[in-house]
Amino acid sequence: MSAIQDLMPGNNCYGCGPNNPAGMQIKSHWEGDESVCRYLPRPEQCAGPPQYVYGGTIASLIDCHCVGTATSHFYRSEGRQTGEPPEIWCVTGRLTVNYLAPTPIDQEIELRATVKEHSKKKAVISCRVFSGGVQTAEGEVTAVRVPESWKNG
Repeated sequence: MSAIQDLMPGNNCYGCGPNNPAGMQIKSHWEGDESVCRYLPRPEQCAGPPQYVYGGTIASLIDCHCVGTATSHFYRSEGRQTGEPPEIWCVTGRLTVNYLAPTPIDQEIELRATVKEHSKKKAVISCRVFSGGVQTAEGEVTAVRVPESWKNG
């Protein structure tokens, strides 16, 4: 099964774009009503103490996982496969993150997102972040659907 991000043509995003070799290249998949992403942090993504993940990395993971989830949700709500023309693109309208505990850098991070609400032009996605079975952060993203022309500037 292809990841949501791999089905989005021309995706160059730092966090989720498969076309960005220097990026994080996260991969999200649906598991029932939840979208799940597993990510192994890199040593350079550390906080001040090198054993923990930098908070900005956690925010990026939440942001990209949730926007990908919203984009795929819009396709699903129209009865289409993710990436099928005409393309659907979403951008971050709002991102909130609550850090609950330090996230160890030497363990896989799991993100679990659900669609909290949606309308024709936006979706609110709730996300929980886990490391070693412990919830270390939570976030919420308001993803705004943009016209296909947005992609080309």
